[in-house]
Amino acid sequence: MGEKGKETIEKTIRSGRVRAICTSERRGTEKHAVSEARFEKGYGIRGDAHAGNWHRQVSLLSYDKVKEFNERGAKVVDGAFGENLVVEDLDFRSFPVGTILECEDVVLKMTQIGKECHTHCQIYQRMGECIMPVQGVFAEVLVSGTIHVGSVMTARFPDGTEPFTAAVITMSDKGSKGERADESGPAMKARLKAAGFDVVEALLLPDEKGLLKRELVRLSDQRQVDLILTSGGTGFSVRDTTPEATLEVMTRNVPGIAEAIRAESMKYTKRAMLSRGVSVLRNKTLIINLPGSPKAVRESMEIVLESVQHGLGILRGSESECAR
Repeated sequence: MGEKGKETIEKTIRSGRVRAICTSERRGTEKHAVSEARFEKGYGIRGDAHAGNWHRQVSLLSYDKVKEFNERGAKVVDGAFGENLVVEDLDFRSFPVGTILECEDVVLKMTQIGKECHTHCQIYQRMGECIMPVQGVFAEVLVSGTIHVGSVMTARFPDGTEPFTAAVITMSDKGSKGERADESGPAMKARLKAAGFDVVEALLLPDEKGLLKRELVRLSDQRQVDLILTSGGTGFSVRDTTPEATLEVMTRNVPGIAEAIRAESMKYTKRAMLSRGVSVLRNKTLIINLPGSPKAVRESMEIVLESVQHGLGILRGSESECAR
């Protein structure tokens, strides 16, 4: 292998050592240190209250960040932040979502960076801050096995060949109350899956701008999905605030996608001109507002999906810009 090849591997692989394993039998109770733990595929740690069929099966913290926090007077013990694994020499916060973590025969995949802190814990009350919401990461278990304290963990970064990830959000007051079946969400999800996307979340929300903004930020920053599609809330009604919420979280505008949807949709109905949907970037996440009806959702996705995939490839760095 040439020097360039070795340098590439070194840039995408890191290793550290497990300093602590922590579990708790009941939610709301402090985790305690154990010498080993059994990790179950698609579930988490056997006997841990936070395990389950969701994307936050295992929580991890960098030992170096905990050590630094303790040097400032925190004096916390292993498990105090609710973390499952404390690992030395791995700066999880700097790793991208999708990073593969291998330890003994266990394989984990990072699914989220940080989390929202709803209630300030005792550590926050004493120190004025808590590192878990910022430095903590979460993972799902891909391969079952056992991890022991002292085991070596290897982190392997995504190489750009993984499927694009996506989330879909349906905005509907009636749908969120169960008064109307959501057909647009499943339509978005089915079309994305057919195109090879990994759809990691599907949400049904009331037409509340603040709530949508919070979810767009979470999905973009913490889950780092490549694409978010919203449906509904793009009309003239007072509660149609999807475009405003989207514009308020953007870092760059991408007007051409929304313009293409309106222009092509005019061939089906002149009322397409009334849609106020927008398309933007929040860092490396593309967010596109689609109309509310399932039919319009399917038509819109057929118009833009191929070009969108090319754009996502450019964002990821796996494809290059092209000019004609």
